[in-house]
Amino acid sequence: MMKKHSIKISNATRYYPGAAKPAIDDVSLDIAPGEFMTFLGPSGSGKTTLLSIIAGFVTLSAGSVEIDGQDITNLKPHKRDLGVVFQQYALFPHMTVSQNVAYPLRQRGVSKAEIEKKVRHVLDLVQLGDFAHRLPRQLSGGQQQRVALARAVVYEPRALLLDEPLGALDKRLRDRLQLEIARMHRELGMTFVFVTHDQEEALTLSDRIAVFNNGRIVQIGTPTELYQRPNSLFVARFLGESTVMEGPNQGTSIIVRPEHISLKGLANNCSEGELSKPARITDIAFAGAHLKVGLAFAGGAIGSSLITAGNPLSFQRGEEVLAVWNRENQHAVANENVAADSAAG
Repeated sequence: MMKKHSIKISNATRYYPGAAKPAIDDVSLDIAPGEFMTFLGPSGSGKTTLLSIIAGFVTLSAGSVEIDGQDITNLKPHKRDLGVVFQQYALFPHMTVSQNVAYPLRQRGVSKAEIEKKVRHVLDLVQLGDFAHRLPRQLSGGQQQRVALARAVVYEPRALLLDEPLGALDKRLRDRLQLEIARMHRELGMTFVFVTHDQEEALTLSDRIAVFNNGRIVQIGTPTELYQRPNSLFVARFLGESTVMEGPNQGTSIIVRPEHISLKGLANNCSEGELSKPARITDIAFAGAHLKVGLAFAGGAIGSSLITAGNPLSFQRGEEVLAVWNRENQHAVANENVAADSAAG
């Protein structure tokens, strides 16, 4: 297991020439040693810019970056001792798998015997020990990305930065590589910083998630905290579906996740602790392990309910039903304008 390192970002701001607003706006963040931290947000939210700032590919307009208390703000990328993996594999096409993985070690003057030992170890780590002598064109996309991962960690960098590394893969390969990356993180114990716009990917992999919007981090927390207790409608909607209803106070909304909503006939009564609201079923879709039932409420609110596949659904599209949930499963959030004002203050 490799030594674990911390990363501290303080008041990071980056203006691109000609831009009216900063790509990153006064962002501060502490990443713990050995943590799997994910930057999550829509395109243009600033997550990739911050990763590039940590890597040294983008300079700061203001603020600082530290690793283990050492200020690296002005260090060149190759002096930061960080591993980087991109969506594009960037393998040398004329080199074998083992030669690609060995390249950063040769650049650092590591002995031939030590190179052979380290390359063999990381190829076993990514389960490509039998592919050492193949060329990149003889590998699948998922295998090529595993080679890129092996090359990025073979020299034991202080942290591994991953920028949408699974974006070019189909869903089946993405799911498989997610498990591989999670296993690598456990076995290496290294600090990982991972950029994605895929909510499911972030929830699956991360120790903590920083949610980005408009150049700022709008919420940081564990996957469970962000999913169950989002601090705004933006976070609630970006991290999964919700039924959104008007809250009791101005500037707030009530959200209920679809797995917490059950359906009853209009004549049914609710149990103690349950809340309900009439709705019309707009659609019923088979989604593998669940049936997804679309709901339309009075006043224009829409939502959904997830019913475990195999359980009988006695309602049809167009039918009026009672959407029922437990009070403990609803959560009040700030509307977007309120959250934006709070962040600005």
